[in-house]
Amino acid sequence: MQRPIVEDPPGAPGPAPGPLDGLRVLDLATLFAGPLAATMLGDFGAEVTKVEHPLKPDPSRGHGPSKDGVGLWWKHLGRNKRTLTLNLSTPGGREVLLRLAERADVIIENFRPGTLEKWGLGWDELSAVNPGLVLARVTGFGQFGPYSGRPGFGTLAEAMSGFAATTGEPDGPPTLPPFGLADSVAALATAYAVMTALAGRDRTGRGQVVDMAIIEPMLAVLGPQTIWYDQLGYVQPRTGNRSTNNAPRNTYRTADGKWLAVSTSAQSIAERVVRLVGRPDFIEEPWFATGSGRAAHADALDEAVGGWIARHDRDEVVAAFEAAQAAVAPVYDVRDVMADPQYRALNTIVSVEDEELGPVRMQNVLFRLSGTPGAVKWAGRGHGADTDAILGELGLAEDEIVALREGGAA
Repeated sequence: MQRPIVEDPPGAPGPAPGPLDGLRVLDLATLFAGPLAATMLGDFGAEVTKVEHPLKPDPSRGHGPSKDGVGLWWKHLGRNKRTLTLNLSTPGGREVLLRLAERADVIIENFRPGTLEKWGLGWDELSAVNPGLVLARVTGFGQFGPYSGRPGFGTLAEAMSGFAATTGEPDGPPTLPPFGLADSVAALATAYAVMTALAGRDRTGRGQVVDMAIIEPMLAVLGPQTIWYDQLGYVQPRTGNRSTNNAPRNTYRTADGKWLAVSTSAQSIAERVVRLVGRPDFIEEPWFATGSGRAAHADALDEAVGGWIARHDRDEVVAAFEAAQAAVAPVYDVRDVMADPQYRALNTIVSVEDEELGPVRMQNVLFRLSGTPGAVKWAGRGHGADTDAILGELGLAEDEIVALREGGAA
């Protein structure tokens, strides 16, 4: 099932409406977790309006590498969004936001708890103008509790969730990921929570607040660590690329200087691997019969598997593993991803025509739907590019828009 490559700029005829067509989302958030959740909704047809301060654009516009002064991260994060400037702390900005909220289905924000309330835009005011509204509040630590007032970023969630403590070499420091892992996990969770709240609205007719603390979805993806500790007092150690649950499981260097990853979560796969590398005798050992037993003998298994792989080029290893129906994968960087035939077959990378940079390639929508697929219709637009159009749709006359700008509200 092939996904279409979409290259239509805003306003041009594009693909068929996505499954979220007609859903209106206001993205008030900055940086990553909240905005990425809004992006995911926009990818499947929601009408997403990005609201930014007139003088202080979302910092993601300047995050990471740029080309000709144009931030590339924003081109990805801001895709499928219209952009509007509003100063929500002004009376004029507040009034416009309330009018937008009347027509909206979802608002996503990540201000520190109490900020919207200070501006007269808390849940009481928003739900009064639109009882069916879903308000997703994304913060580091949630809306209440002893840490709720702290600044919260994904890095802190990666530390406090237990992720960093379990990541890295046994004799090395706790290790943080070199990308926004916690923010991405929280974005997925927020998009899921928003759709769950909307399903609830379908039954009750009323919206509700989504309280998303970034520390919680990050803890959730760590699996059964809490129940292990509760029932056994067990704290998962740092083991590098190894697993405490099975072996062999590691990365191994090939004869041509490349790297491969091997996984043996299933007993049958582990047996195929050791047969392939010339050590079928391992299968007769009592410890080999369980994943934990194999993990306890990871040194011997790594020596056998790593030694065999080190004598062969990467393509030879992959071919041999595939012939044996054993699990192996090359360690890719983004250059390999962009050239890989499986990613090409899935159309994972899409080309989009951008009004500033011309054709740009980025990840396609996250999953394939057979009947109502999503699409990347345009890349992130300029700061406030759609302000006049959006305010005009609210019925504001040109002189009213000018007055908002002169008053610092738009």
